[in-house]
Amino acid sequence: MKLINVIFGLLLAFCSAVVFAQAIDINTATAEQLEKGLKGIGPKKAAEIVKYRETNGPFKSVEDLAKVPGVGEKTLITNKEMLSVGGAAAMPKAPEMPAMPKAPEMPATPKAPEMPAVPKAPAMPKAPAMPAAPAEPAKQ
Repeated sequence: MKLINVIFGLLLAFCSAVVFAQAIDINTATAEQLEKGLKGIGPKKAAEIVKYRETNGPFKSVEDLAKVPGVGEKTLITNKEMLSVGGAAAMPKAPEMPAMPKAPEMPATPKAPEMPAVPKAPAMPKAPAMPAAPAEPAKQ
C-alpha cells in the first residue's frame, strides 16, 4: 500500500509540473533560465539569445528566435510550446491582411458654368419738359 501511495504521489507531482509549467518569455528570460528551461540550448546558445536581444531589441514573435546564430529551426520547433513573447503564449503569426486595392481616381468635377452677366437696365429717360405756359395776350 505504501508503494502505491509513493507511485501515486510521484505521478501527481509529474502531472502538476507539466500542467503548471510556465512559458519562458524570450524577451525577459536570463541566459540561465533559457539554458535550464529549453531543450537543446546550452550556455553558449543562451548567451547568444540574450546578446541578440540586447543588440537588436525585443523579439516580436517566437519565430524571430531563429534569427539568432546557432538557433536552428529544429530547436525552435522542439521548444515552441514552452516559449512566449511579452507574456503571451507562443502562437503562430496571423496572416497579414491583403492591402486594399487602390480606388480608381475620380475625374475632376466639372467647373460650374458661369452665369451670364446681368444686362444693365437702360437709363430712365428724362421726363419731357413741361411746355411753358402760354404767354398772356398783350393788352393794348
